[in-house]
Amino acid sequence: MSLILEIGGFLLLQAKAKPQSSLFRSISLADLAVIIGAAIIVLPTMFQVGQFNWTTEQGGHGPIVLATGVWLLWRELKGSPAERRPGNAVIGGIVLAGLLSIYIVARITGILEIEALAMYGALITGGYLLFGGAVIRSIWFPLLYLALALPPPDSVVAAITQPIKIAISQWAVALLYALGYPIASSGVTIQIAQYELLVAAACAGLNSIISLGAICLFYGYLRHRTNFLSFVVIALSVIPIAIFSNFVRVLILILITYYLGESAAQGFLHDFAGLTMFAVALITVFVIDSLFTRLLHLRTGRAAE
Repeated sequence: MSLILEIGGFLLLQAKAKPQSSLFRSISLADLAVIIGAAIIVLPTMFQVGQFNWTTEQGGHGPIVLATGVWLLWRELKGSPAERRPGNAVIGGIVLAGLLSIYIVARITGILEIEALAMYGALITGGYLLFGGAVIRSIWFPLLYLALALPPPDSVVAAITQPIKIAISQWAVALLYALGYPIASSGVTIQIAQYELLVAAACAGLNSIISLGAICLFYGYLRHRTNFLSFVVIALSVIPIAIFSNFVRVLILILITYYLGESAAQGFLHDFAGLTMFAVALITVFVIDSLFTRLLHLRTGRAAE
């Protein structure tokens, strides 16, 4: 039903719409059909995302990303100089039909990650058909940012984070051992004095790497929206910042375990270490941004002389 509404609405829009200077106008019958079709696929999927992903540590950033992303999307759309010209109906219709087919199969089989990505791809395709490629290109960052609210495939996250977790634990053990602490690692465990800490538990903060990345990217875009080079520098530093902040978190948890015991490390202070990780990430972003901005000013000043 949603497939019929989506494609039928777009074809009707293509037949009647003319290029307009404004992105927003009175809602036509075609627009209404598109809105209903979008609601049919968006609401049930996002309800499941909120229920099964946003309630976990890995996906807890979802509501914040969604709220800030929708605000940023509306802000960029209102200020977009791009002219509304409906996209190519044939190309868009084919892509939309394919994405909706994937969406239906994923929903039937219960693969939430693929279902959410197909749903989001269908929404972007719908936006292309309604507003045109120029408008979609002008709001590329909000669209990219909002995708971070969707659940990534667990297998991909595990494949990326597992080697990093092992490396972070080894770095932490090596540093503390060099400082004279009675610490060693063996396989998936860290031995500190009489206490034993699992690497997976100590490095669990790495599950929030998407959260950290979203925060850094959001800050970078708002701060350097008109300076693409500065934004790229912040974007490229997202992963190193996430790794460094998680390294600090692991050090804190190991030291808490050593001085205050295992129960303290798994209680309130565990959450405190997580907050510290976010604080370290934000401070690091500010420092990198400040240093790079000063460097640009120095180079600009020398070039002007």
